[in-house]
Amino acid sequence: MSRSRALQYYIMVRLLLAPLMLLTIVTIVFLLLRATPGDPVDAILGNRAPAEVKEQYRERLGLNKSLPLQYLTYLGNLLRGDLGSSITDQGQDVWQVIQQYFPATVEVAATSMIVALIVGVSAGMLSASSRGTGWDLAGRLFGIITYALPIYWAGMIVQLIFSVQLQWFPIAGRFPSSLPVPVGPTGLYTIDSLLSGDVNSFLAALHYLTLPSLTLGILLSGIFERIVRVNLKETLQADYVEAARARGIQEGKILVSHALKNAMIPVITILGLTFASLLGGAVLTEVTFSWPGLANRLYQAISLRDYPTVQGIMVFFAAIVVLASIVIDIINALIDPRIRY
Repeated sequence: MSRSRALQYYIMVRLLLAPLMLLTIVTIVFLLLRATPGDPVDAILGNRAPAEVKEQYRERLGLNKSLPLQYLTYLGNLLRGDLGSSITDQGQDVWQVIQQYFPATVEVAATSMIVALIVGVSAGMLSASSRGTGWDLAGRLFGIITYALPIYWAGMIVQLIFSVQLQWFPIAGRFPSSLPVPVGPTGLYTIDSLLSGDVNSFLAALHYLTLPSLTLGILLSGIFERIVRVNLKETLQADYVEAARARGIQEGKILVSHALKNAMIPVITILGLTFASLLGGAVLTEVTFSWPGLANRLYQAISLRDYPTVQGIMVFFAAIVVLASIVIDIINALIDPRIRY
């Protein structure tokens, strides 16, 4: 089988598996929501509401049907692109909820990933190129500590120091109430303020974004540091690297041009999956910093037993994770032909 045909076959298999993965995730979320204690009707109307009113509300939400019938109805609506309406947001469409809150999650996730890559790859390269020295030990400790620290604990400590004690950054929120909110096509306050030429709004948005992004980014950087350090150490001992040294090539050029490329293959895989998990699982960060993103909205929906909103957001996040995994697999197959076979 030629390389092009092998790559086409690999991509086709990954695309065919995507709907199956989505169906599995959708089914698990649907069943787990029904298995958790608590009734969404009681959460909305309260325990003192009349039984007749509760039954009417339950019928309106379709919760009086059998579990298989609820599941089939939900899948039918999902195939039509209908995620349902929020129970707690006065019947607001779940798609509207996603459009409203998702840009904030993208903004904090993207900036956190930039911080994680810069810090993690730099620390990994420094540790790998300084084998057996104090920098190597410091890199190991940095990777272990940042990987082990809980995000919510680190977030509260950072807030206590930099927001409460030093008062350098705001403790919560996304934008100051004293300024008009930037309006633009992206929904990202930093980008929209730059597009409109409003430097004050950009600096204000960046000021609010700095603390959660740095906290989450530095904690995630430990993952990249460990992967880069381990793979780069192995690559620096390869035969083609020794041959490059024998030809008199400078060590810095060997590190960047020869060794780093092969060592970055597993980093690309982790990069895609970590970014997808940032979009779909930054709940603790957004809740800790009161960041008005989609993950925070998911946490609120879970607390209020808002089934349609939870299911819709989880399906949306699952689609992002599956799409990201497919894209990363294809990129890896293009970089390393051995993955296709």
